[in-house]
Amino acid sequence: MAKTGYGKRATGDEDPHADPDFAHLLPRDTEVAVFIDHLDNGHAMGHKVLAEVHPRYGQQAMRTSLNHLIDAGHLRWIKEHITLQDNTMRWVTRTYWSRTRRSPEWWAEFARERDGKDVTPDHGPGLARTEEPAAQPTCEPPVRDDEPSADASSAAYGALVRLRAADPRIALSEADCRSLEPLAVRWLSRGATPNDITRALTDGLPPTVTNPGGFARKRLEAKMPPTKDETPMAPEPSRPLRGRVTRVIMACGTCDQDERTVEIVRGICVECRKEFDENPMTDEDIAKGFEEVAHLGITSAHFLKKKLERRTGGPVPDTFRSVPIEDRVHYHYRDNRDRIANGLPPRRWNP
Repeated sequence: MAKTGYGKRATGDEDPHADPDFAHLLPRDTEVAVFIDHLDNGHAMGHKVLAEVHPRYGQQAMRTSLNHLIDAGHLRWIKEHITLQDNTMRWVTRTYWSRTRRSPEWWAEFARERDGKDVTPDHGPGLARTEEPAAQPTCEPPVRDDEPSADASSAAYGALVRLRAADPRIALSEADCRSLEPLAVRWLSRGATPNDITRALTDGLPPTVTNPGGFARKRLEAKMPPTKDETPMAPEPSRPLRGRVTRVIMACGTCDQDERTVEIVRGICVECRKEFDENPMTDEDIAKGFEEVAHLGITSAHFLKKKLERRTGGPVPDTFRSVPIEDRVHYHYRDNRDRIANGLPPRRWNP
């Protein structure tokens, strides 16, 4: 499984399972598509990881099949810019899978709809909650002895706002003040004063504070005063920070470059597509290739043996060769048969 927030993600709104789901793909790509379709959401989608768990195909074959699935409209790599509740930001690359074949226009609309989604991490590995949070109950929660009043909340917010006047290096934005207000309220509920908060956040500041919000959060947590009765409090359950997608861009499924720097066509950038489309094979090419390879497997051993006999002046027993002629022809035939079946051009015979 991938880290939380990453891994395979189903696009949803798909057709039911059916035999023709991947009938338009080559045999190997069909097998890889069925394999990916049965993976759990959140499973890592790198070609190296998939090759480790797939019983038949290695890294190169898996990477080629992934490119074919991207080109066919089943896979997309999308980069999402996430802004969290604590005002921190990050880029996350998502891997979206669709059992139903999708057009480039459908994927473009899907990426556009991702903008603005709530992606607060869920407890499941590799998942993210995309629906809006449920409404809070209207009943009043039970009042605790150390729960601050509205006046205490106002005093905590005011103490954070006044930091700008106390020391410009720790000037907090409105979002920082709202985010840090619960910590400041806990300080006041434990007997601290607004001046104590100011001193804790301004004493011994470095010459430059590049992230005042993060710096203040770290100090408020590290210097939290003890409770009034000096009894340790039970650890509060950790809650994931709310996060929202603020920007979405398409990424190349091969080199991971995004559309800001390269042109992406059907999920693959132009440079990678040149290599991908270097030797495209049509159905007629595949049928012709099978015929040529079958003919090669029948006649090559005879003609190659005659050629070697002319070169050596007479018959040469197989015991004097590193590999018997029939075995070399068989290996070449079997290799080209598999390559053609998977849409790759056959290799030249090199006796």
